[in-house]
Amino acid sequence: MAKAESVKTATSAGKGNVVAIVAMFFLFAMISFVTNLAAPLGTIWKNNYEWSGMLGNMMNFLAYLFMGIPAGNLLMRIGYKKTALIAMIVGLVGLLFQWISGFVGTETAVFSVAEQAVTLNFIIYLLGAFICGFCVCMLNTVVNPMLNLLGGGGNTGNQLVQAGGTFNSLAGTLTPLFVGMLIGQVTQDTTIGNVAPLLFIAMGVFVVAFLIISAVNIPEPHMHKGGATQAKYTHSAWSFRHTVLGVIGIFFYVGTEVGIPGVLLFYLSDSAASGITENAMAVAGGVAAIYWLLMLVGRLVSTVISGKVSSKIQLITVSTTAIFLVCLAIFLPSDLRVSMPSYSTVDGFAMVQVPAKALLLVLCGLCTSVMWGGIFNLAVEGLGKYTAQASGIFMMMVVGGGVMPLIQNVIATSVGYMASYWLVVAMLAYLLFYALVGCKNVNKDIPVDETDVPDPRDL
Repeated sequence: MAKAESVKTATSAGKGNVVAIVAMFFLFAMISFVTNLAAPLGTIWKNNYEWSGMLGNMMNFLAYLFMGIPAGNLLMRIGYKKTALIAMIVGLVGLLFQWISGFVGTETAVFSVAEQAVTLNFIIYLLGAFICGFCVCMLNTVVNPMLNLLGGGGNTGNQLVQAGGTFNSLAGTLTPLFVGMLIGQVTQDTTIGNVAPLLFIAMGVFVVAFLIISAVNIPEPHMHKGGATQAKYTHSAWSFRHTVLGVIGIFFYVGTEVGIPGVLLFYLSDSAASGITENAMAVAGGVAAIYWLLMLVGRLVSTVISGKVSSKIQLITVSTTAIFLVCLAIFLPSDLRVSMPSYSTVDGFAMVQVPAKALLLVLCGLCTSVMWGGIFNLAVEGLGKYTAQASGIFMMMVVGGGVMPLIQNVIATSVGYMASYWLVVAMLAYLLFYALVGCKNVNKDIPVDETDVPDPRDL
């Protein structure tokens, strides 16, 4: 009888885990969906303020710097489920602010930039983008450790994180297409009011997500049934060397992931540098998009192999490969050309001649695709109850996606596009170091499962 009850309990837990995993995959897609709304909405504001195109995107990333650690602390206090539900509400508020910006304060000037009046509605939009950044930061804080825990850590934990990343990439690929269908051609008369249906759909997705997560039983391994934290912590995630080095790795990784296609886009659209004389901007956008598509492919492959191939081996392999590809791209002459698929509104899909450098940099998408899951998995290995706190710290470091590409762009402006990729090589070299040496847990003496008992000498 006892054995039968045990089997029944295990079966129920297994089914519960499946539902929880599916819910986390859904949240992973939501992160990309909300994040990828910033750029197309920015094209609308760019008609009014030429310097404003990427400000919404910057505000979205900037929120990670402020919310990363608080999100981790929130996770430790109230658990995964409640944190996710709060994130949904925050996201709904952020989208609501962006919708309101379409018709409130359109004539109210707040200050001037380059002798151009900045109206209140633009400030409201930026505030909405910033609030949405809080939302995706909190969701990221939930889904990464939750998938790792549901997979039991190790290779299986990484496999689930990579699978979630696949849904993230899929949403990132489809969202711009979906946005394009709703917005159509952007003109001088296009305003946020014209894309209200898009924002309503996004808000509806948050409502549906809220209802789904509310009905799902999410495991809370670090919480008592009463909601109190499980232990007094005399240490923290910062006490683990491999975690601290992993935090630095995440900062460099996001900078690498964003910087490679970002500067590539500028390089290809510059006819003097790339030699592309016709539809340079359209060609650049189409080629750079392949990078993100290859990230989806890479995550699919990693999902399949992560059950057998360790995070360490994967990170060593992709870091080494990416260093080789970027270095080769730097040294290849610009007049060496290859054919790559691209897209324009005039010619549709077609093969175009681009510098071979572009192909090598685009192929890096296969490498960067698996780095996040690998670094995260290695950095939280053996953390136990400190995993939630570490996740918040990692989310704060996503700001590297704004800082390092900005530095790379300054280098590109000063000494050339390809020379700026030496910064990428340096960041990749650090990731290789982390995979080879830095990921080893040298702090196994720190208790991570039971209540920490303070050293009597410290009392």
